[in-house]
Amino acid sequence: MDSKSFRENAHRVVDWMADYLENVEKFPVKSQVAPREIFDRLPAEAPQEGESFDTIMEDFTTLIVPGITHWQSPKFFAYFPANSSYPSVLAEMLTSTLAAQCMIWDTSPAAAELEEKVLNWLKTMLGLPQSWNGAIQDSASSATLVAVLTAREKYSLYNINEHGFKGHDNYRIYCSTETHSSVEKAVKIAGLGRSNLVKIDVDHQLAMVPEKLKEAIERDIDEGNRPICVVAALGTTGTVAVDPLHELADICHKYNVWLHVDAAYAGSALILPEYRWMIDGIDSVDSFVFNPHKWLFTNFDCSAYFVRDKEALLQTFEILPEYLKTASRGQVNDYRDWGVQLGRRFRALKLWFVIREYGVKGLQATLKHHIHIAREMENAVLEHPDFELMTQRMLNVICFRYHPRECNDIDFLNKMNEKILQRVNKSGKAFLTHTKVRGQYTIRMVIGQTRVEKRHVTETWELLQETAQQVGDVLL
Repeated sequence: MDSKSFRENAHRVVDWMADYLENVEKFPVKSQVAPREIFDRLPAEAPQEGESFDTIMEDFTTLIVPGITHWQSPKFFAYFPANSSYPSVLAEMLTSTLAAQCMIWDTSPAAAELEEKVLNWLKTMLGLPQSWNGAIQDSASSATLVAVLTAREKYSLYNINEHGFKGHDNYRIYCSTETHSSVEKAVKIAGLGRSNLVKIDVDHQLAMVPEKLKEAIERDIDEGNRPICVVAALGTTGTVAVDPLHELADICHKYNVWLHVDAAYAGSALILPEYRWMIDGIDSVDSFVFNPHKWLFTNFDCSAYFVRDKEALLQTFEILPEYLKTASRGQVNDYRDWGVQLGRRFRALKLWFVIREYGVKGLQATLKHHIHIAREMENAVLEHPDFELMTQRMLNVICFRYHPRECNDIDFLNKMNEKILQRVNKSGKAFLTHTKVRGQYTIRMVIGQTRVEKRHVTETWELLQETAQQVGDVLL
């Protein structure tokens, strides 16, 4: 492909992109293909000769698109969103064109300095301490691993990196029973051992109970173990429960334990001052992560990670081979020292585009709009005689189930709600996922897709009611 054909094909691709985003709600939200269907339709071997772009695009539309679950559909209510937006997509195109490897300042000064500046903007937008330093990680899972590794090194006086675990095999990490699975994975990767992850009980709102954490820490100290890190959740994955940060921070301060905050989804809501109560106690936190790629309309992947002690982070990850020594070192941020990766994408560009195109007020208005629609959906569930909320709504996430008045068998209700959800998703008209609340099957509806409107929620609520009635007629 030469420059002329690239230009022609690029225009063609952009037209396809614009058409797709305008019409995405017409696609089945969840892909309708069977397992291995795409694989079996693809050639067994790579082509020996180059193929035309026309052929490639034809196969893209006929083979690939049917196997895509459409995360940008306004009827995508599953998991947490991986939101995109027009300015973010355009920035990703520029990022791909520049194709810069932004590991250190010298490899692209603008990338390093824009990342530093945009993260400073985020500190102000979210009400985070101005003294913190930040870097963009690929995901909250990576950020949590970075936090655990930094805590491990700080409390071993950086000896584990140097000499291994000898004499440091009694470290303990704490999180609630509702915390994201990435904490468990981080503990495994960090070599601390899954058996050293202590899961703390939760209250009726599924938030960590501070007194239970205090008891666990004291018990471990009495038994000769060393508590080094607590992971608090500002918005658990299942129900968006918010751990009481102030109380947890006091406990961590008392026992000299690193406190990491996973605010992957709910952290975006901190741009709304009325939700700053979630970070009461933030000045005592050691590290914090939230994902603009979840609810701040920035293409995946983009996680904003902040630390109070930058030097502890750098001492954990810094390695300086001869080929990376530069004259600018010490004057700038070389972000390859701020996490696991050496190679880094220019992720700050898309975040910069989004913040500038929306403006802080535009971002706030969009989040408020989503929360308003969710509040109306919550009221609809409360008013229906055969549906019930399973937890208090938090932000724009509603957890509910179908519960006919004449049925109180938990196993039967679980089975019935599972069938309802499967049918809705199979229809292609909407996509929702589930969690379990105290062992009870619960449908989750996350109203946070970039272009979602009230009508999309209303139509999905009608579909849920119709499907529940159909399933109930068969099973009851």
